[in-house]
Amino acid sequence: MERIVAVHLLNDYSGSPKVLMQLLKAWTKNGIETHLFTSGGREGFLSDISLVENHSYWYRFSDNSLVRIINFFLSQFFLMGKLLFFLKKNDLVYINTVLPFGAAIVGKLKGCKIIYHIHETSVKPKVFKNFLFGIAKGTAHKIVFVSEFLMKQESLIHNQVLLYNVLEKDFAEKADQFQNQEKTNRIVLMICSLKIYKGVNEFFVLAKNNPQYIFKLVVNASEEDIQEYFKGKELLQNLKIYPTQIDTHPFYREASIILNLSHTDLWVETFGLTILEGMRYGLPAIVPPVGGVTELVKNGENGFLIDSKNSDALSEKLNLILSDSILYNAFSSDSYQKSLFFSEEYFDKKAVEIVSKL
Repeated sequence: MERIVAVHLLNDYSGSPKVLMQLLKAWTKNGIETHLFTSGGREGFLSDISLVENHSYWYRFSDNSLVRIINFFLSQFFLMGKLLFFLKKNDLVYINTVLPFGAAIVGKLKGCKIIYHIHETSVKPKVFKNFLFGIAKGTAHKIVFVSEFLMKQESLIHNQVLLYNVLEKDFAEKADQFQNQEKTNRIVLMICSLKIYKGVNEFFVLAKNNPQYIFKLVVNASEEDIQEYFKGKELLQNLKIYPTQIDTHPFYREASIILNLSHTDLWVETFGLTILEGMRYGLPAIVPPVGGVTELVKNGENGFLIDSKNSDALSEKLNLILSDSILYNAFSSDSYQKSLFFSEEYFDKKAVEIVSKL
């Protein structure tokens, strides 16, 4: 292996580019020459990582599904054109998410070793999912999965490994400064994309049904997008909505509990990084009963597993956790203890091992 050439589609502040950023840092820390191909023109976790040589290619996200799919396939042709002249046979092509399939095709043509890092299972429509996962199956020498659930769900080739998402060292250290902090208000926190399938509407209903608590929703979207989404909905005094935040520490610090309300039929969570971040702050969690997030939250130990469509059960368990201080402290302590496994040390060691043993 001469170089690692990492490829990602959309650079933003969501989970999958954050994980790739951690991988890039682990490789460069160990003296591996590393290149990154991702969409240009926007800021995200993949911007300006020291010792990583950046190469951008064209891609524009669109809310219009037809324009989005056209842009996506166009972006892959541009990517293929760039990689055709860039890749060498001894390069290792590391593809983050199943989306940048153009890198797999060119990598295969050039005789490169290819690793896929798969974060997702809920790719729609089915024909698109079959196409992307089919290319991964046909080209990958190794596939990395972010949870046991995902590895079982999407078993593709023989050479598969598990690499859990983890907390960066500086995140963990910052969180550890605020253990057992007294909280004046009971704040219910959810951090997610501004999508129906992420349970944004269910969070709104939960806030409406529980006016005794403050609800804070942090979404990966602009103020304009937020206004458009909630247009026509009544304003709730106890619900505060925030646009994209680069620093989420203040939200975790003041929160009492962390939620994930993704729809089990439309979006199965394959890991749940915001839940893990909340756990490091000692926050109990309420999450869906399926997916990789159940590897973080154990029902009745550090939170509850509840379908987001069951609003009565959500309210009941929320009130139970926030009104019983003995139960709360037990859940909080268990959350923190579980979070300790998901460390940067574990991640860095495994990240180097994955690319070394092919």
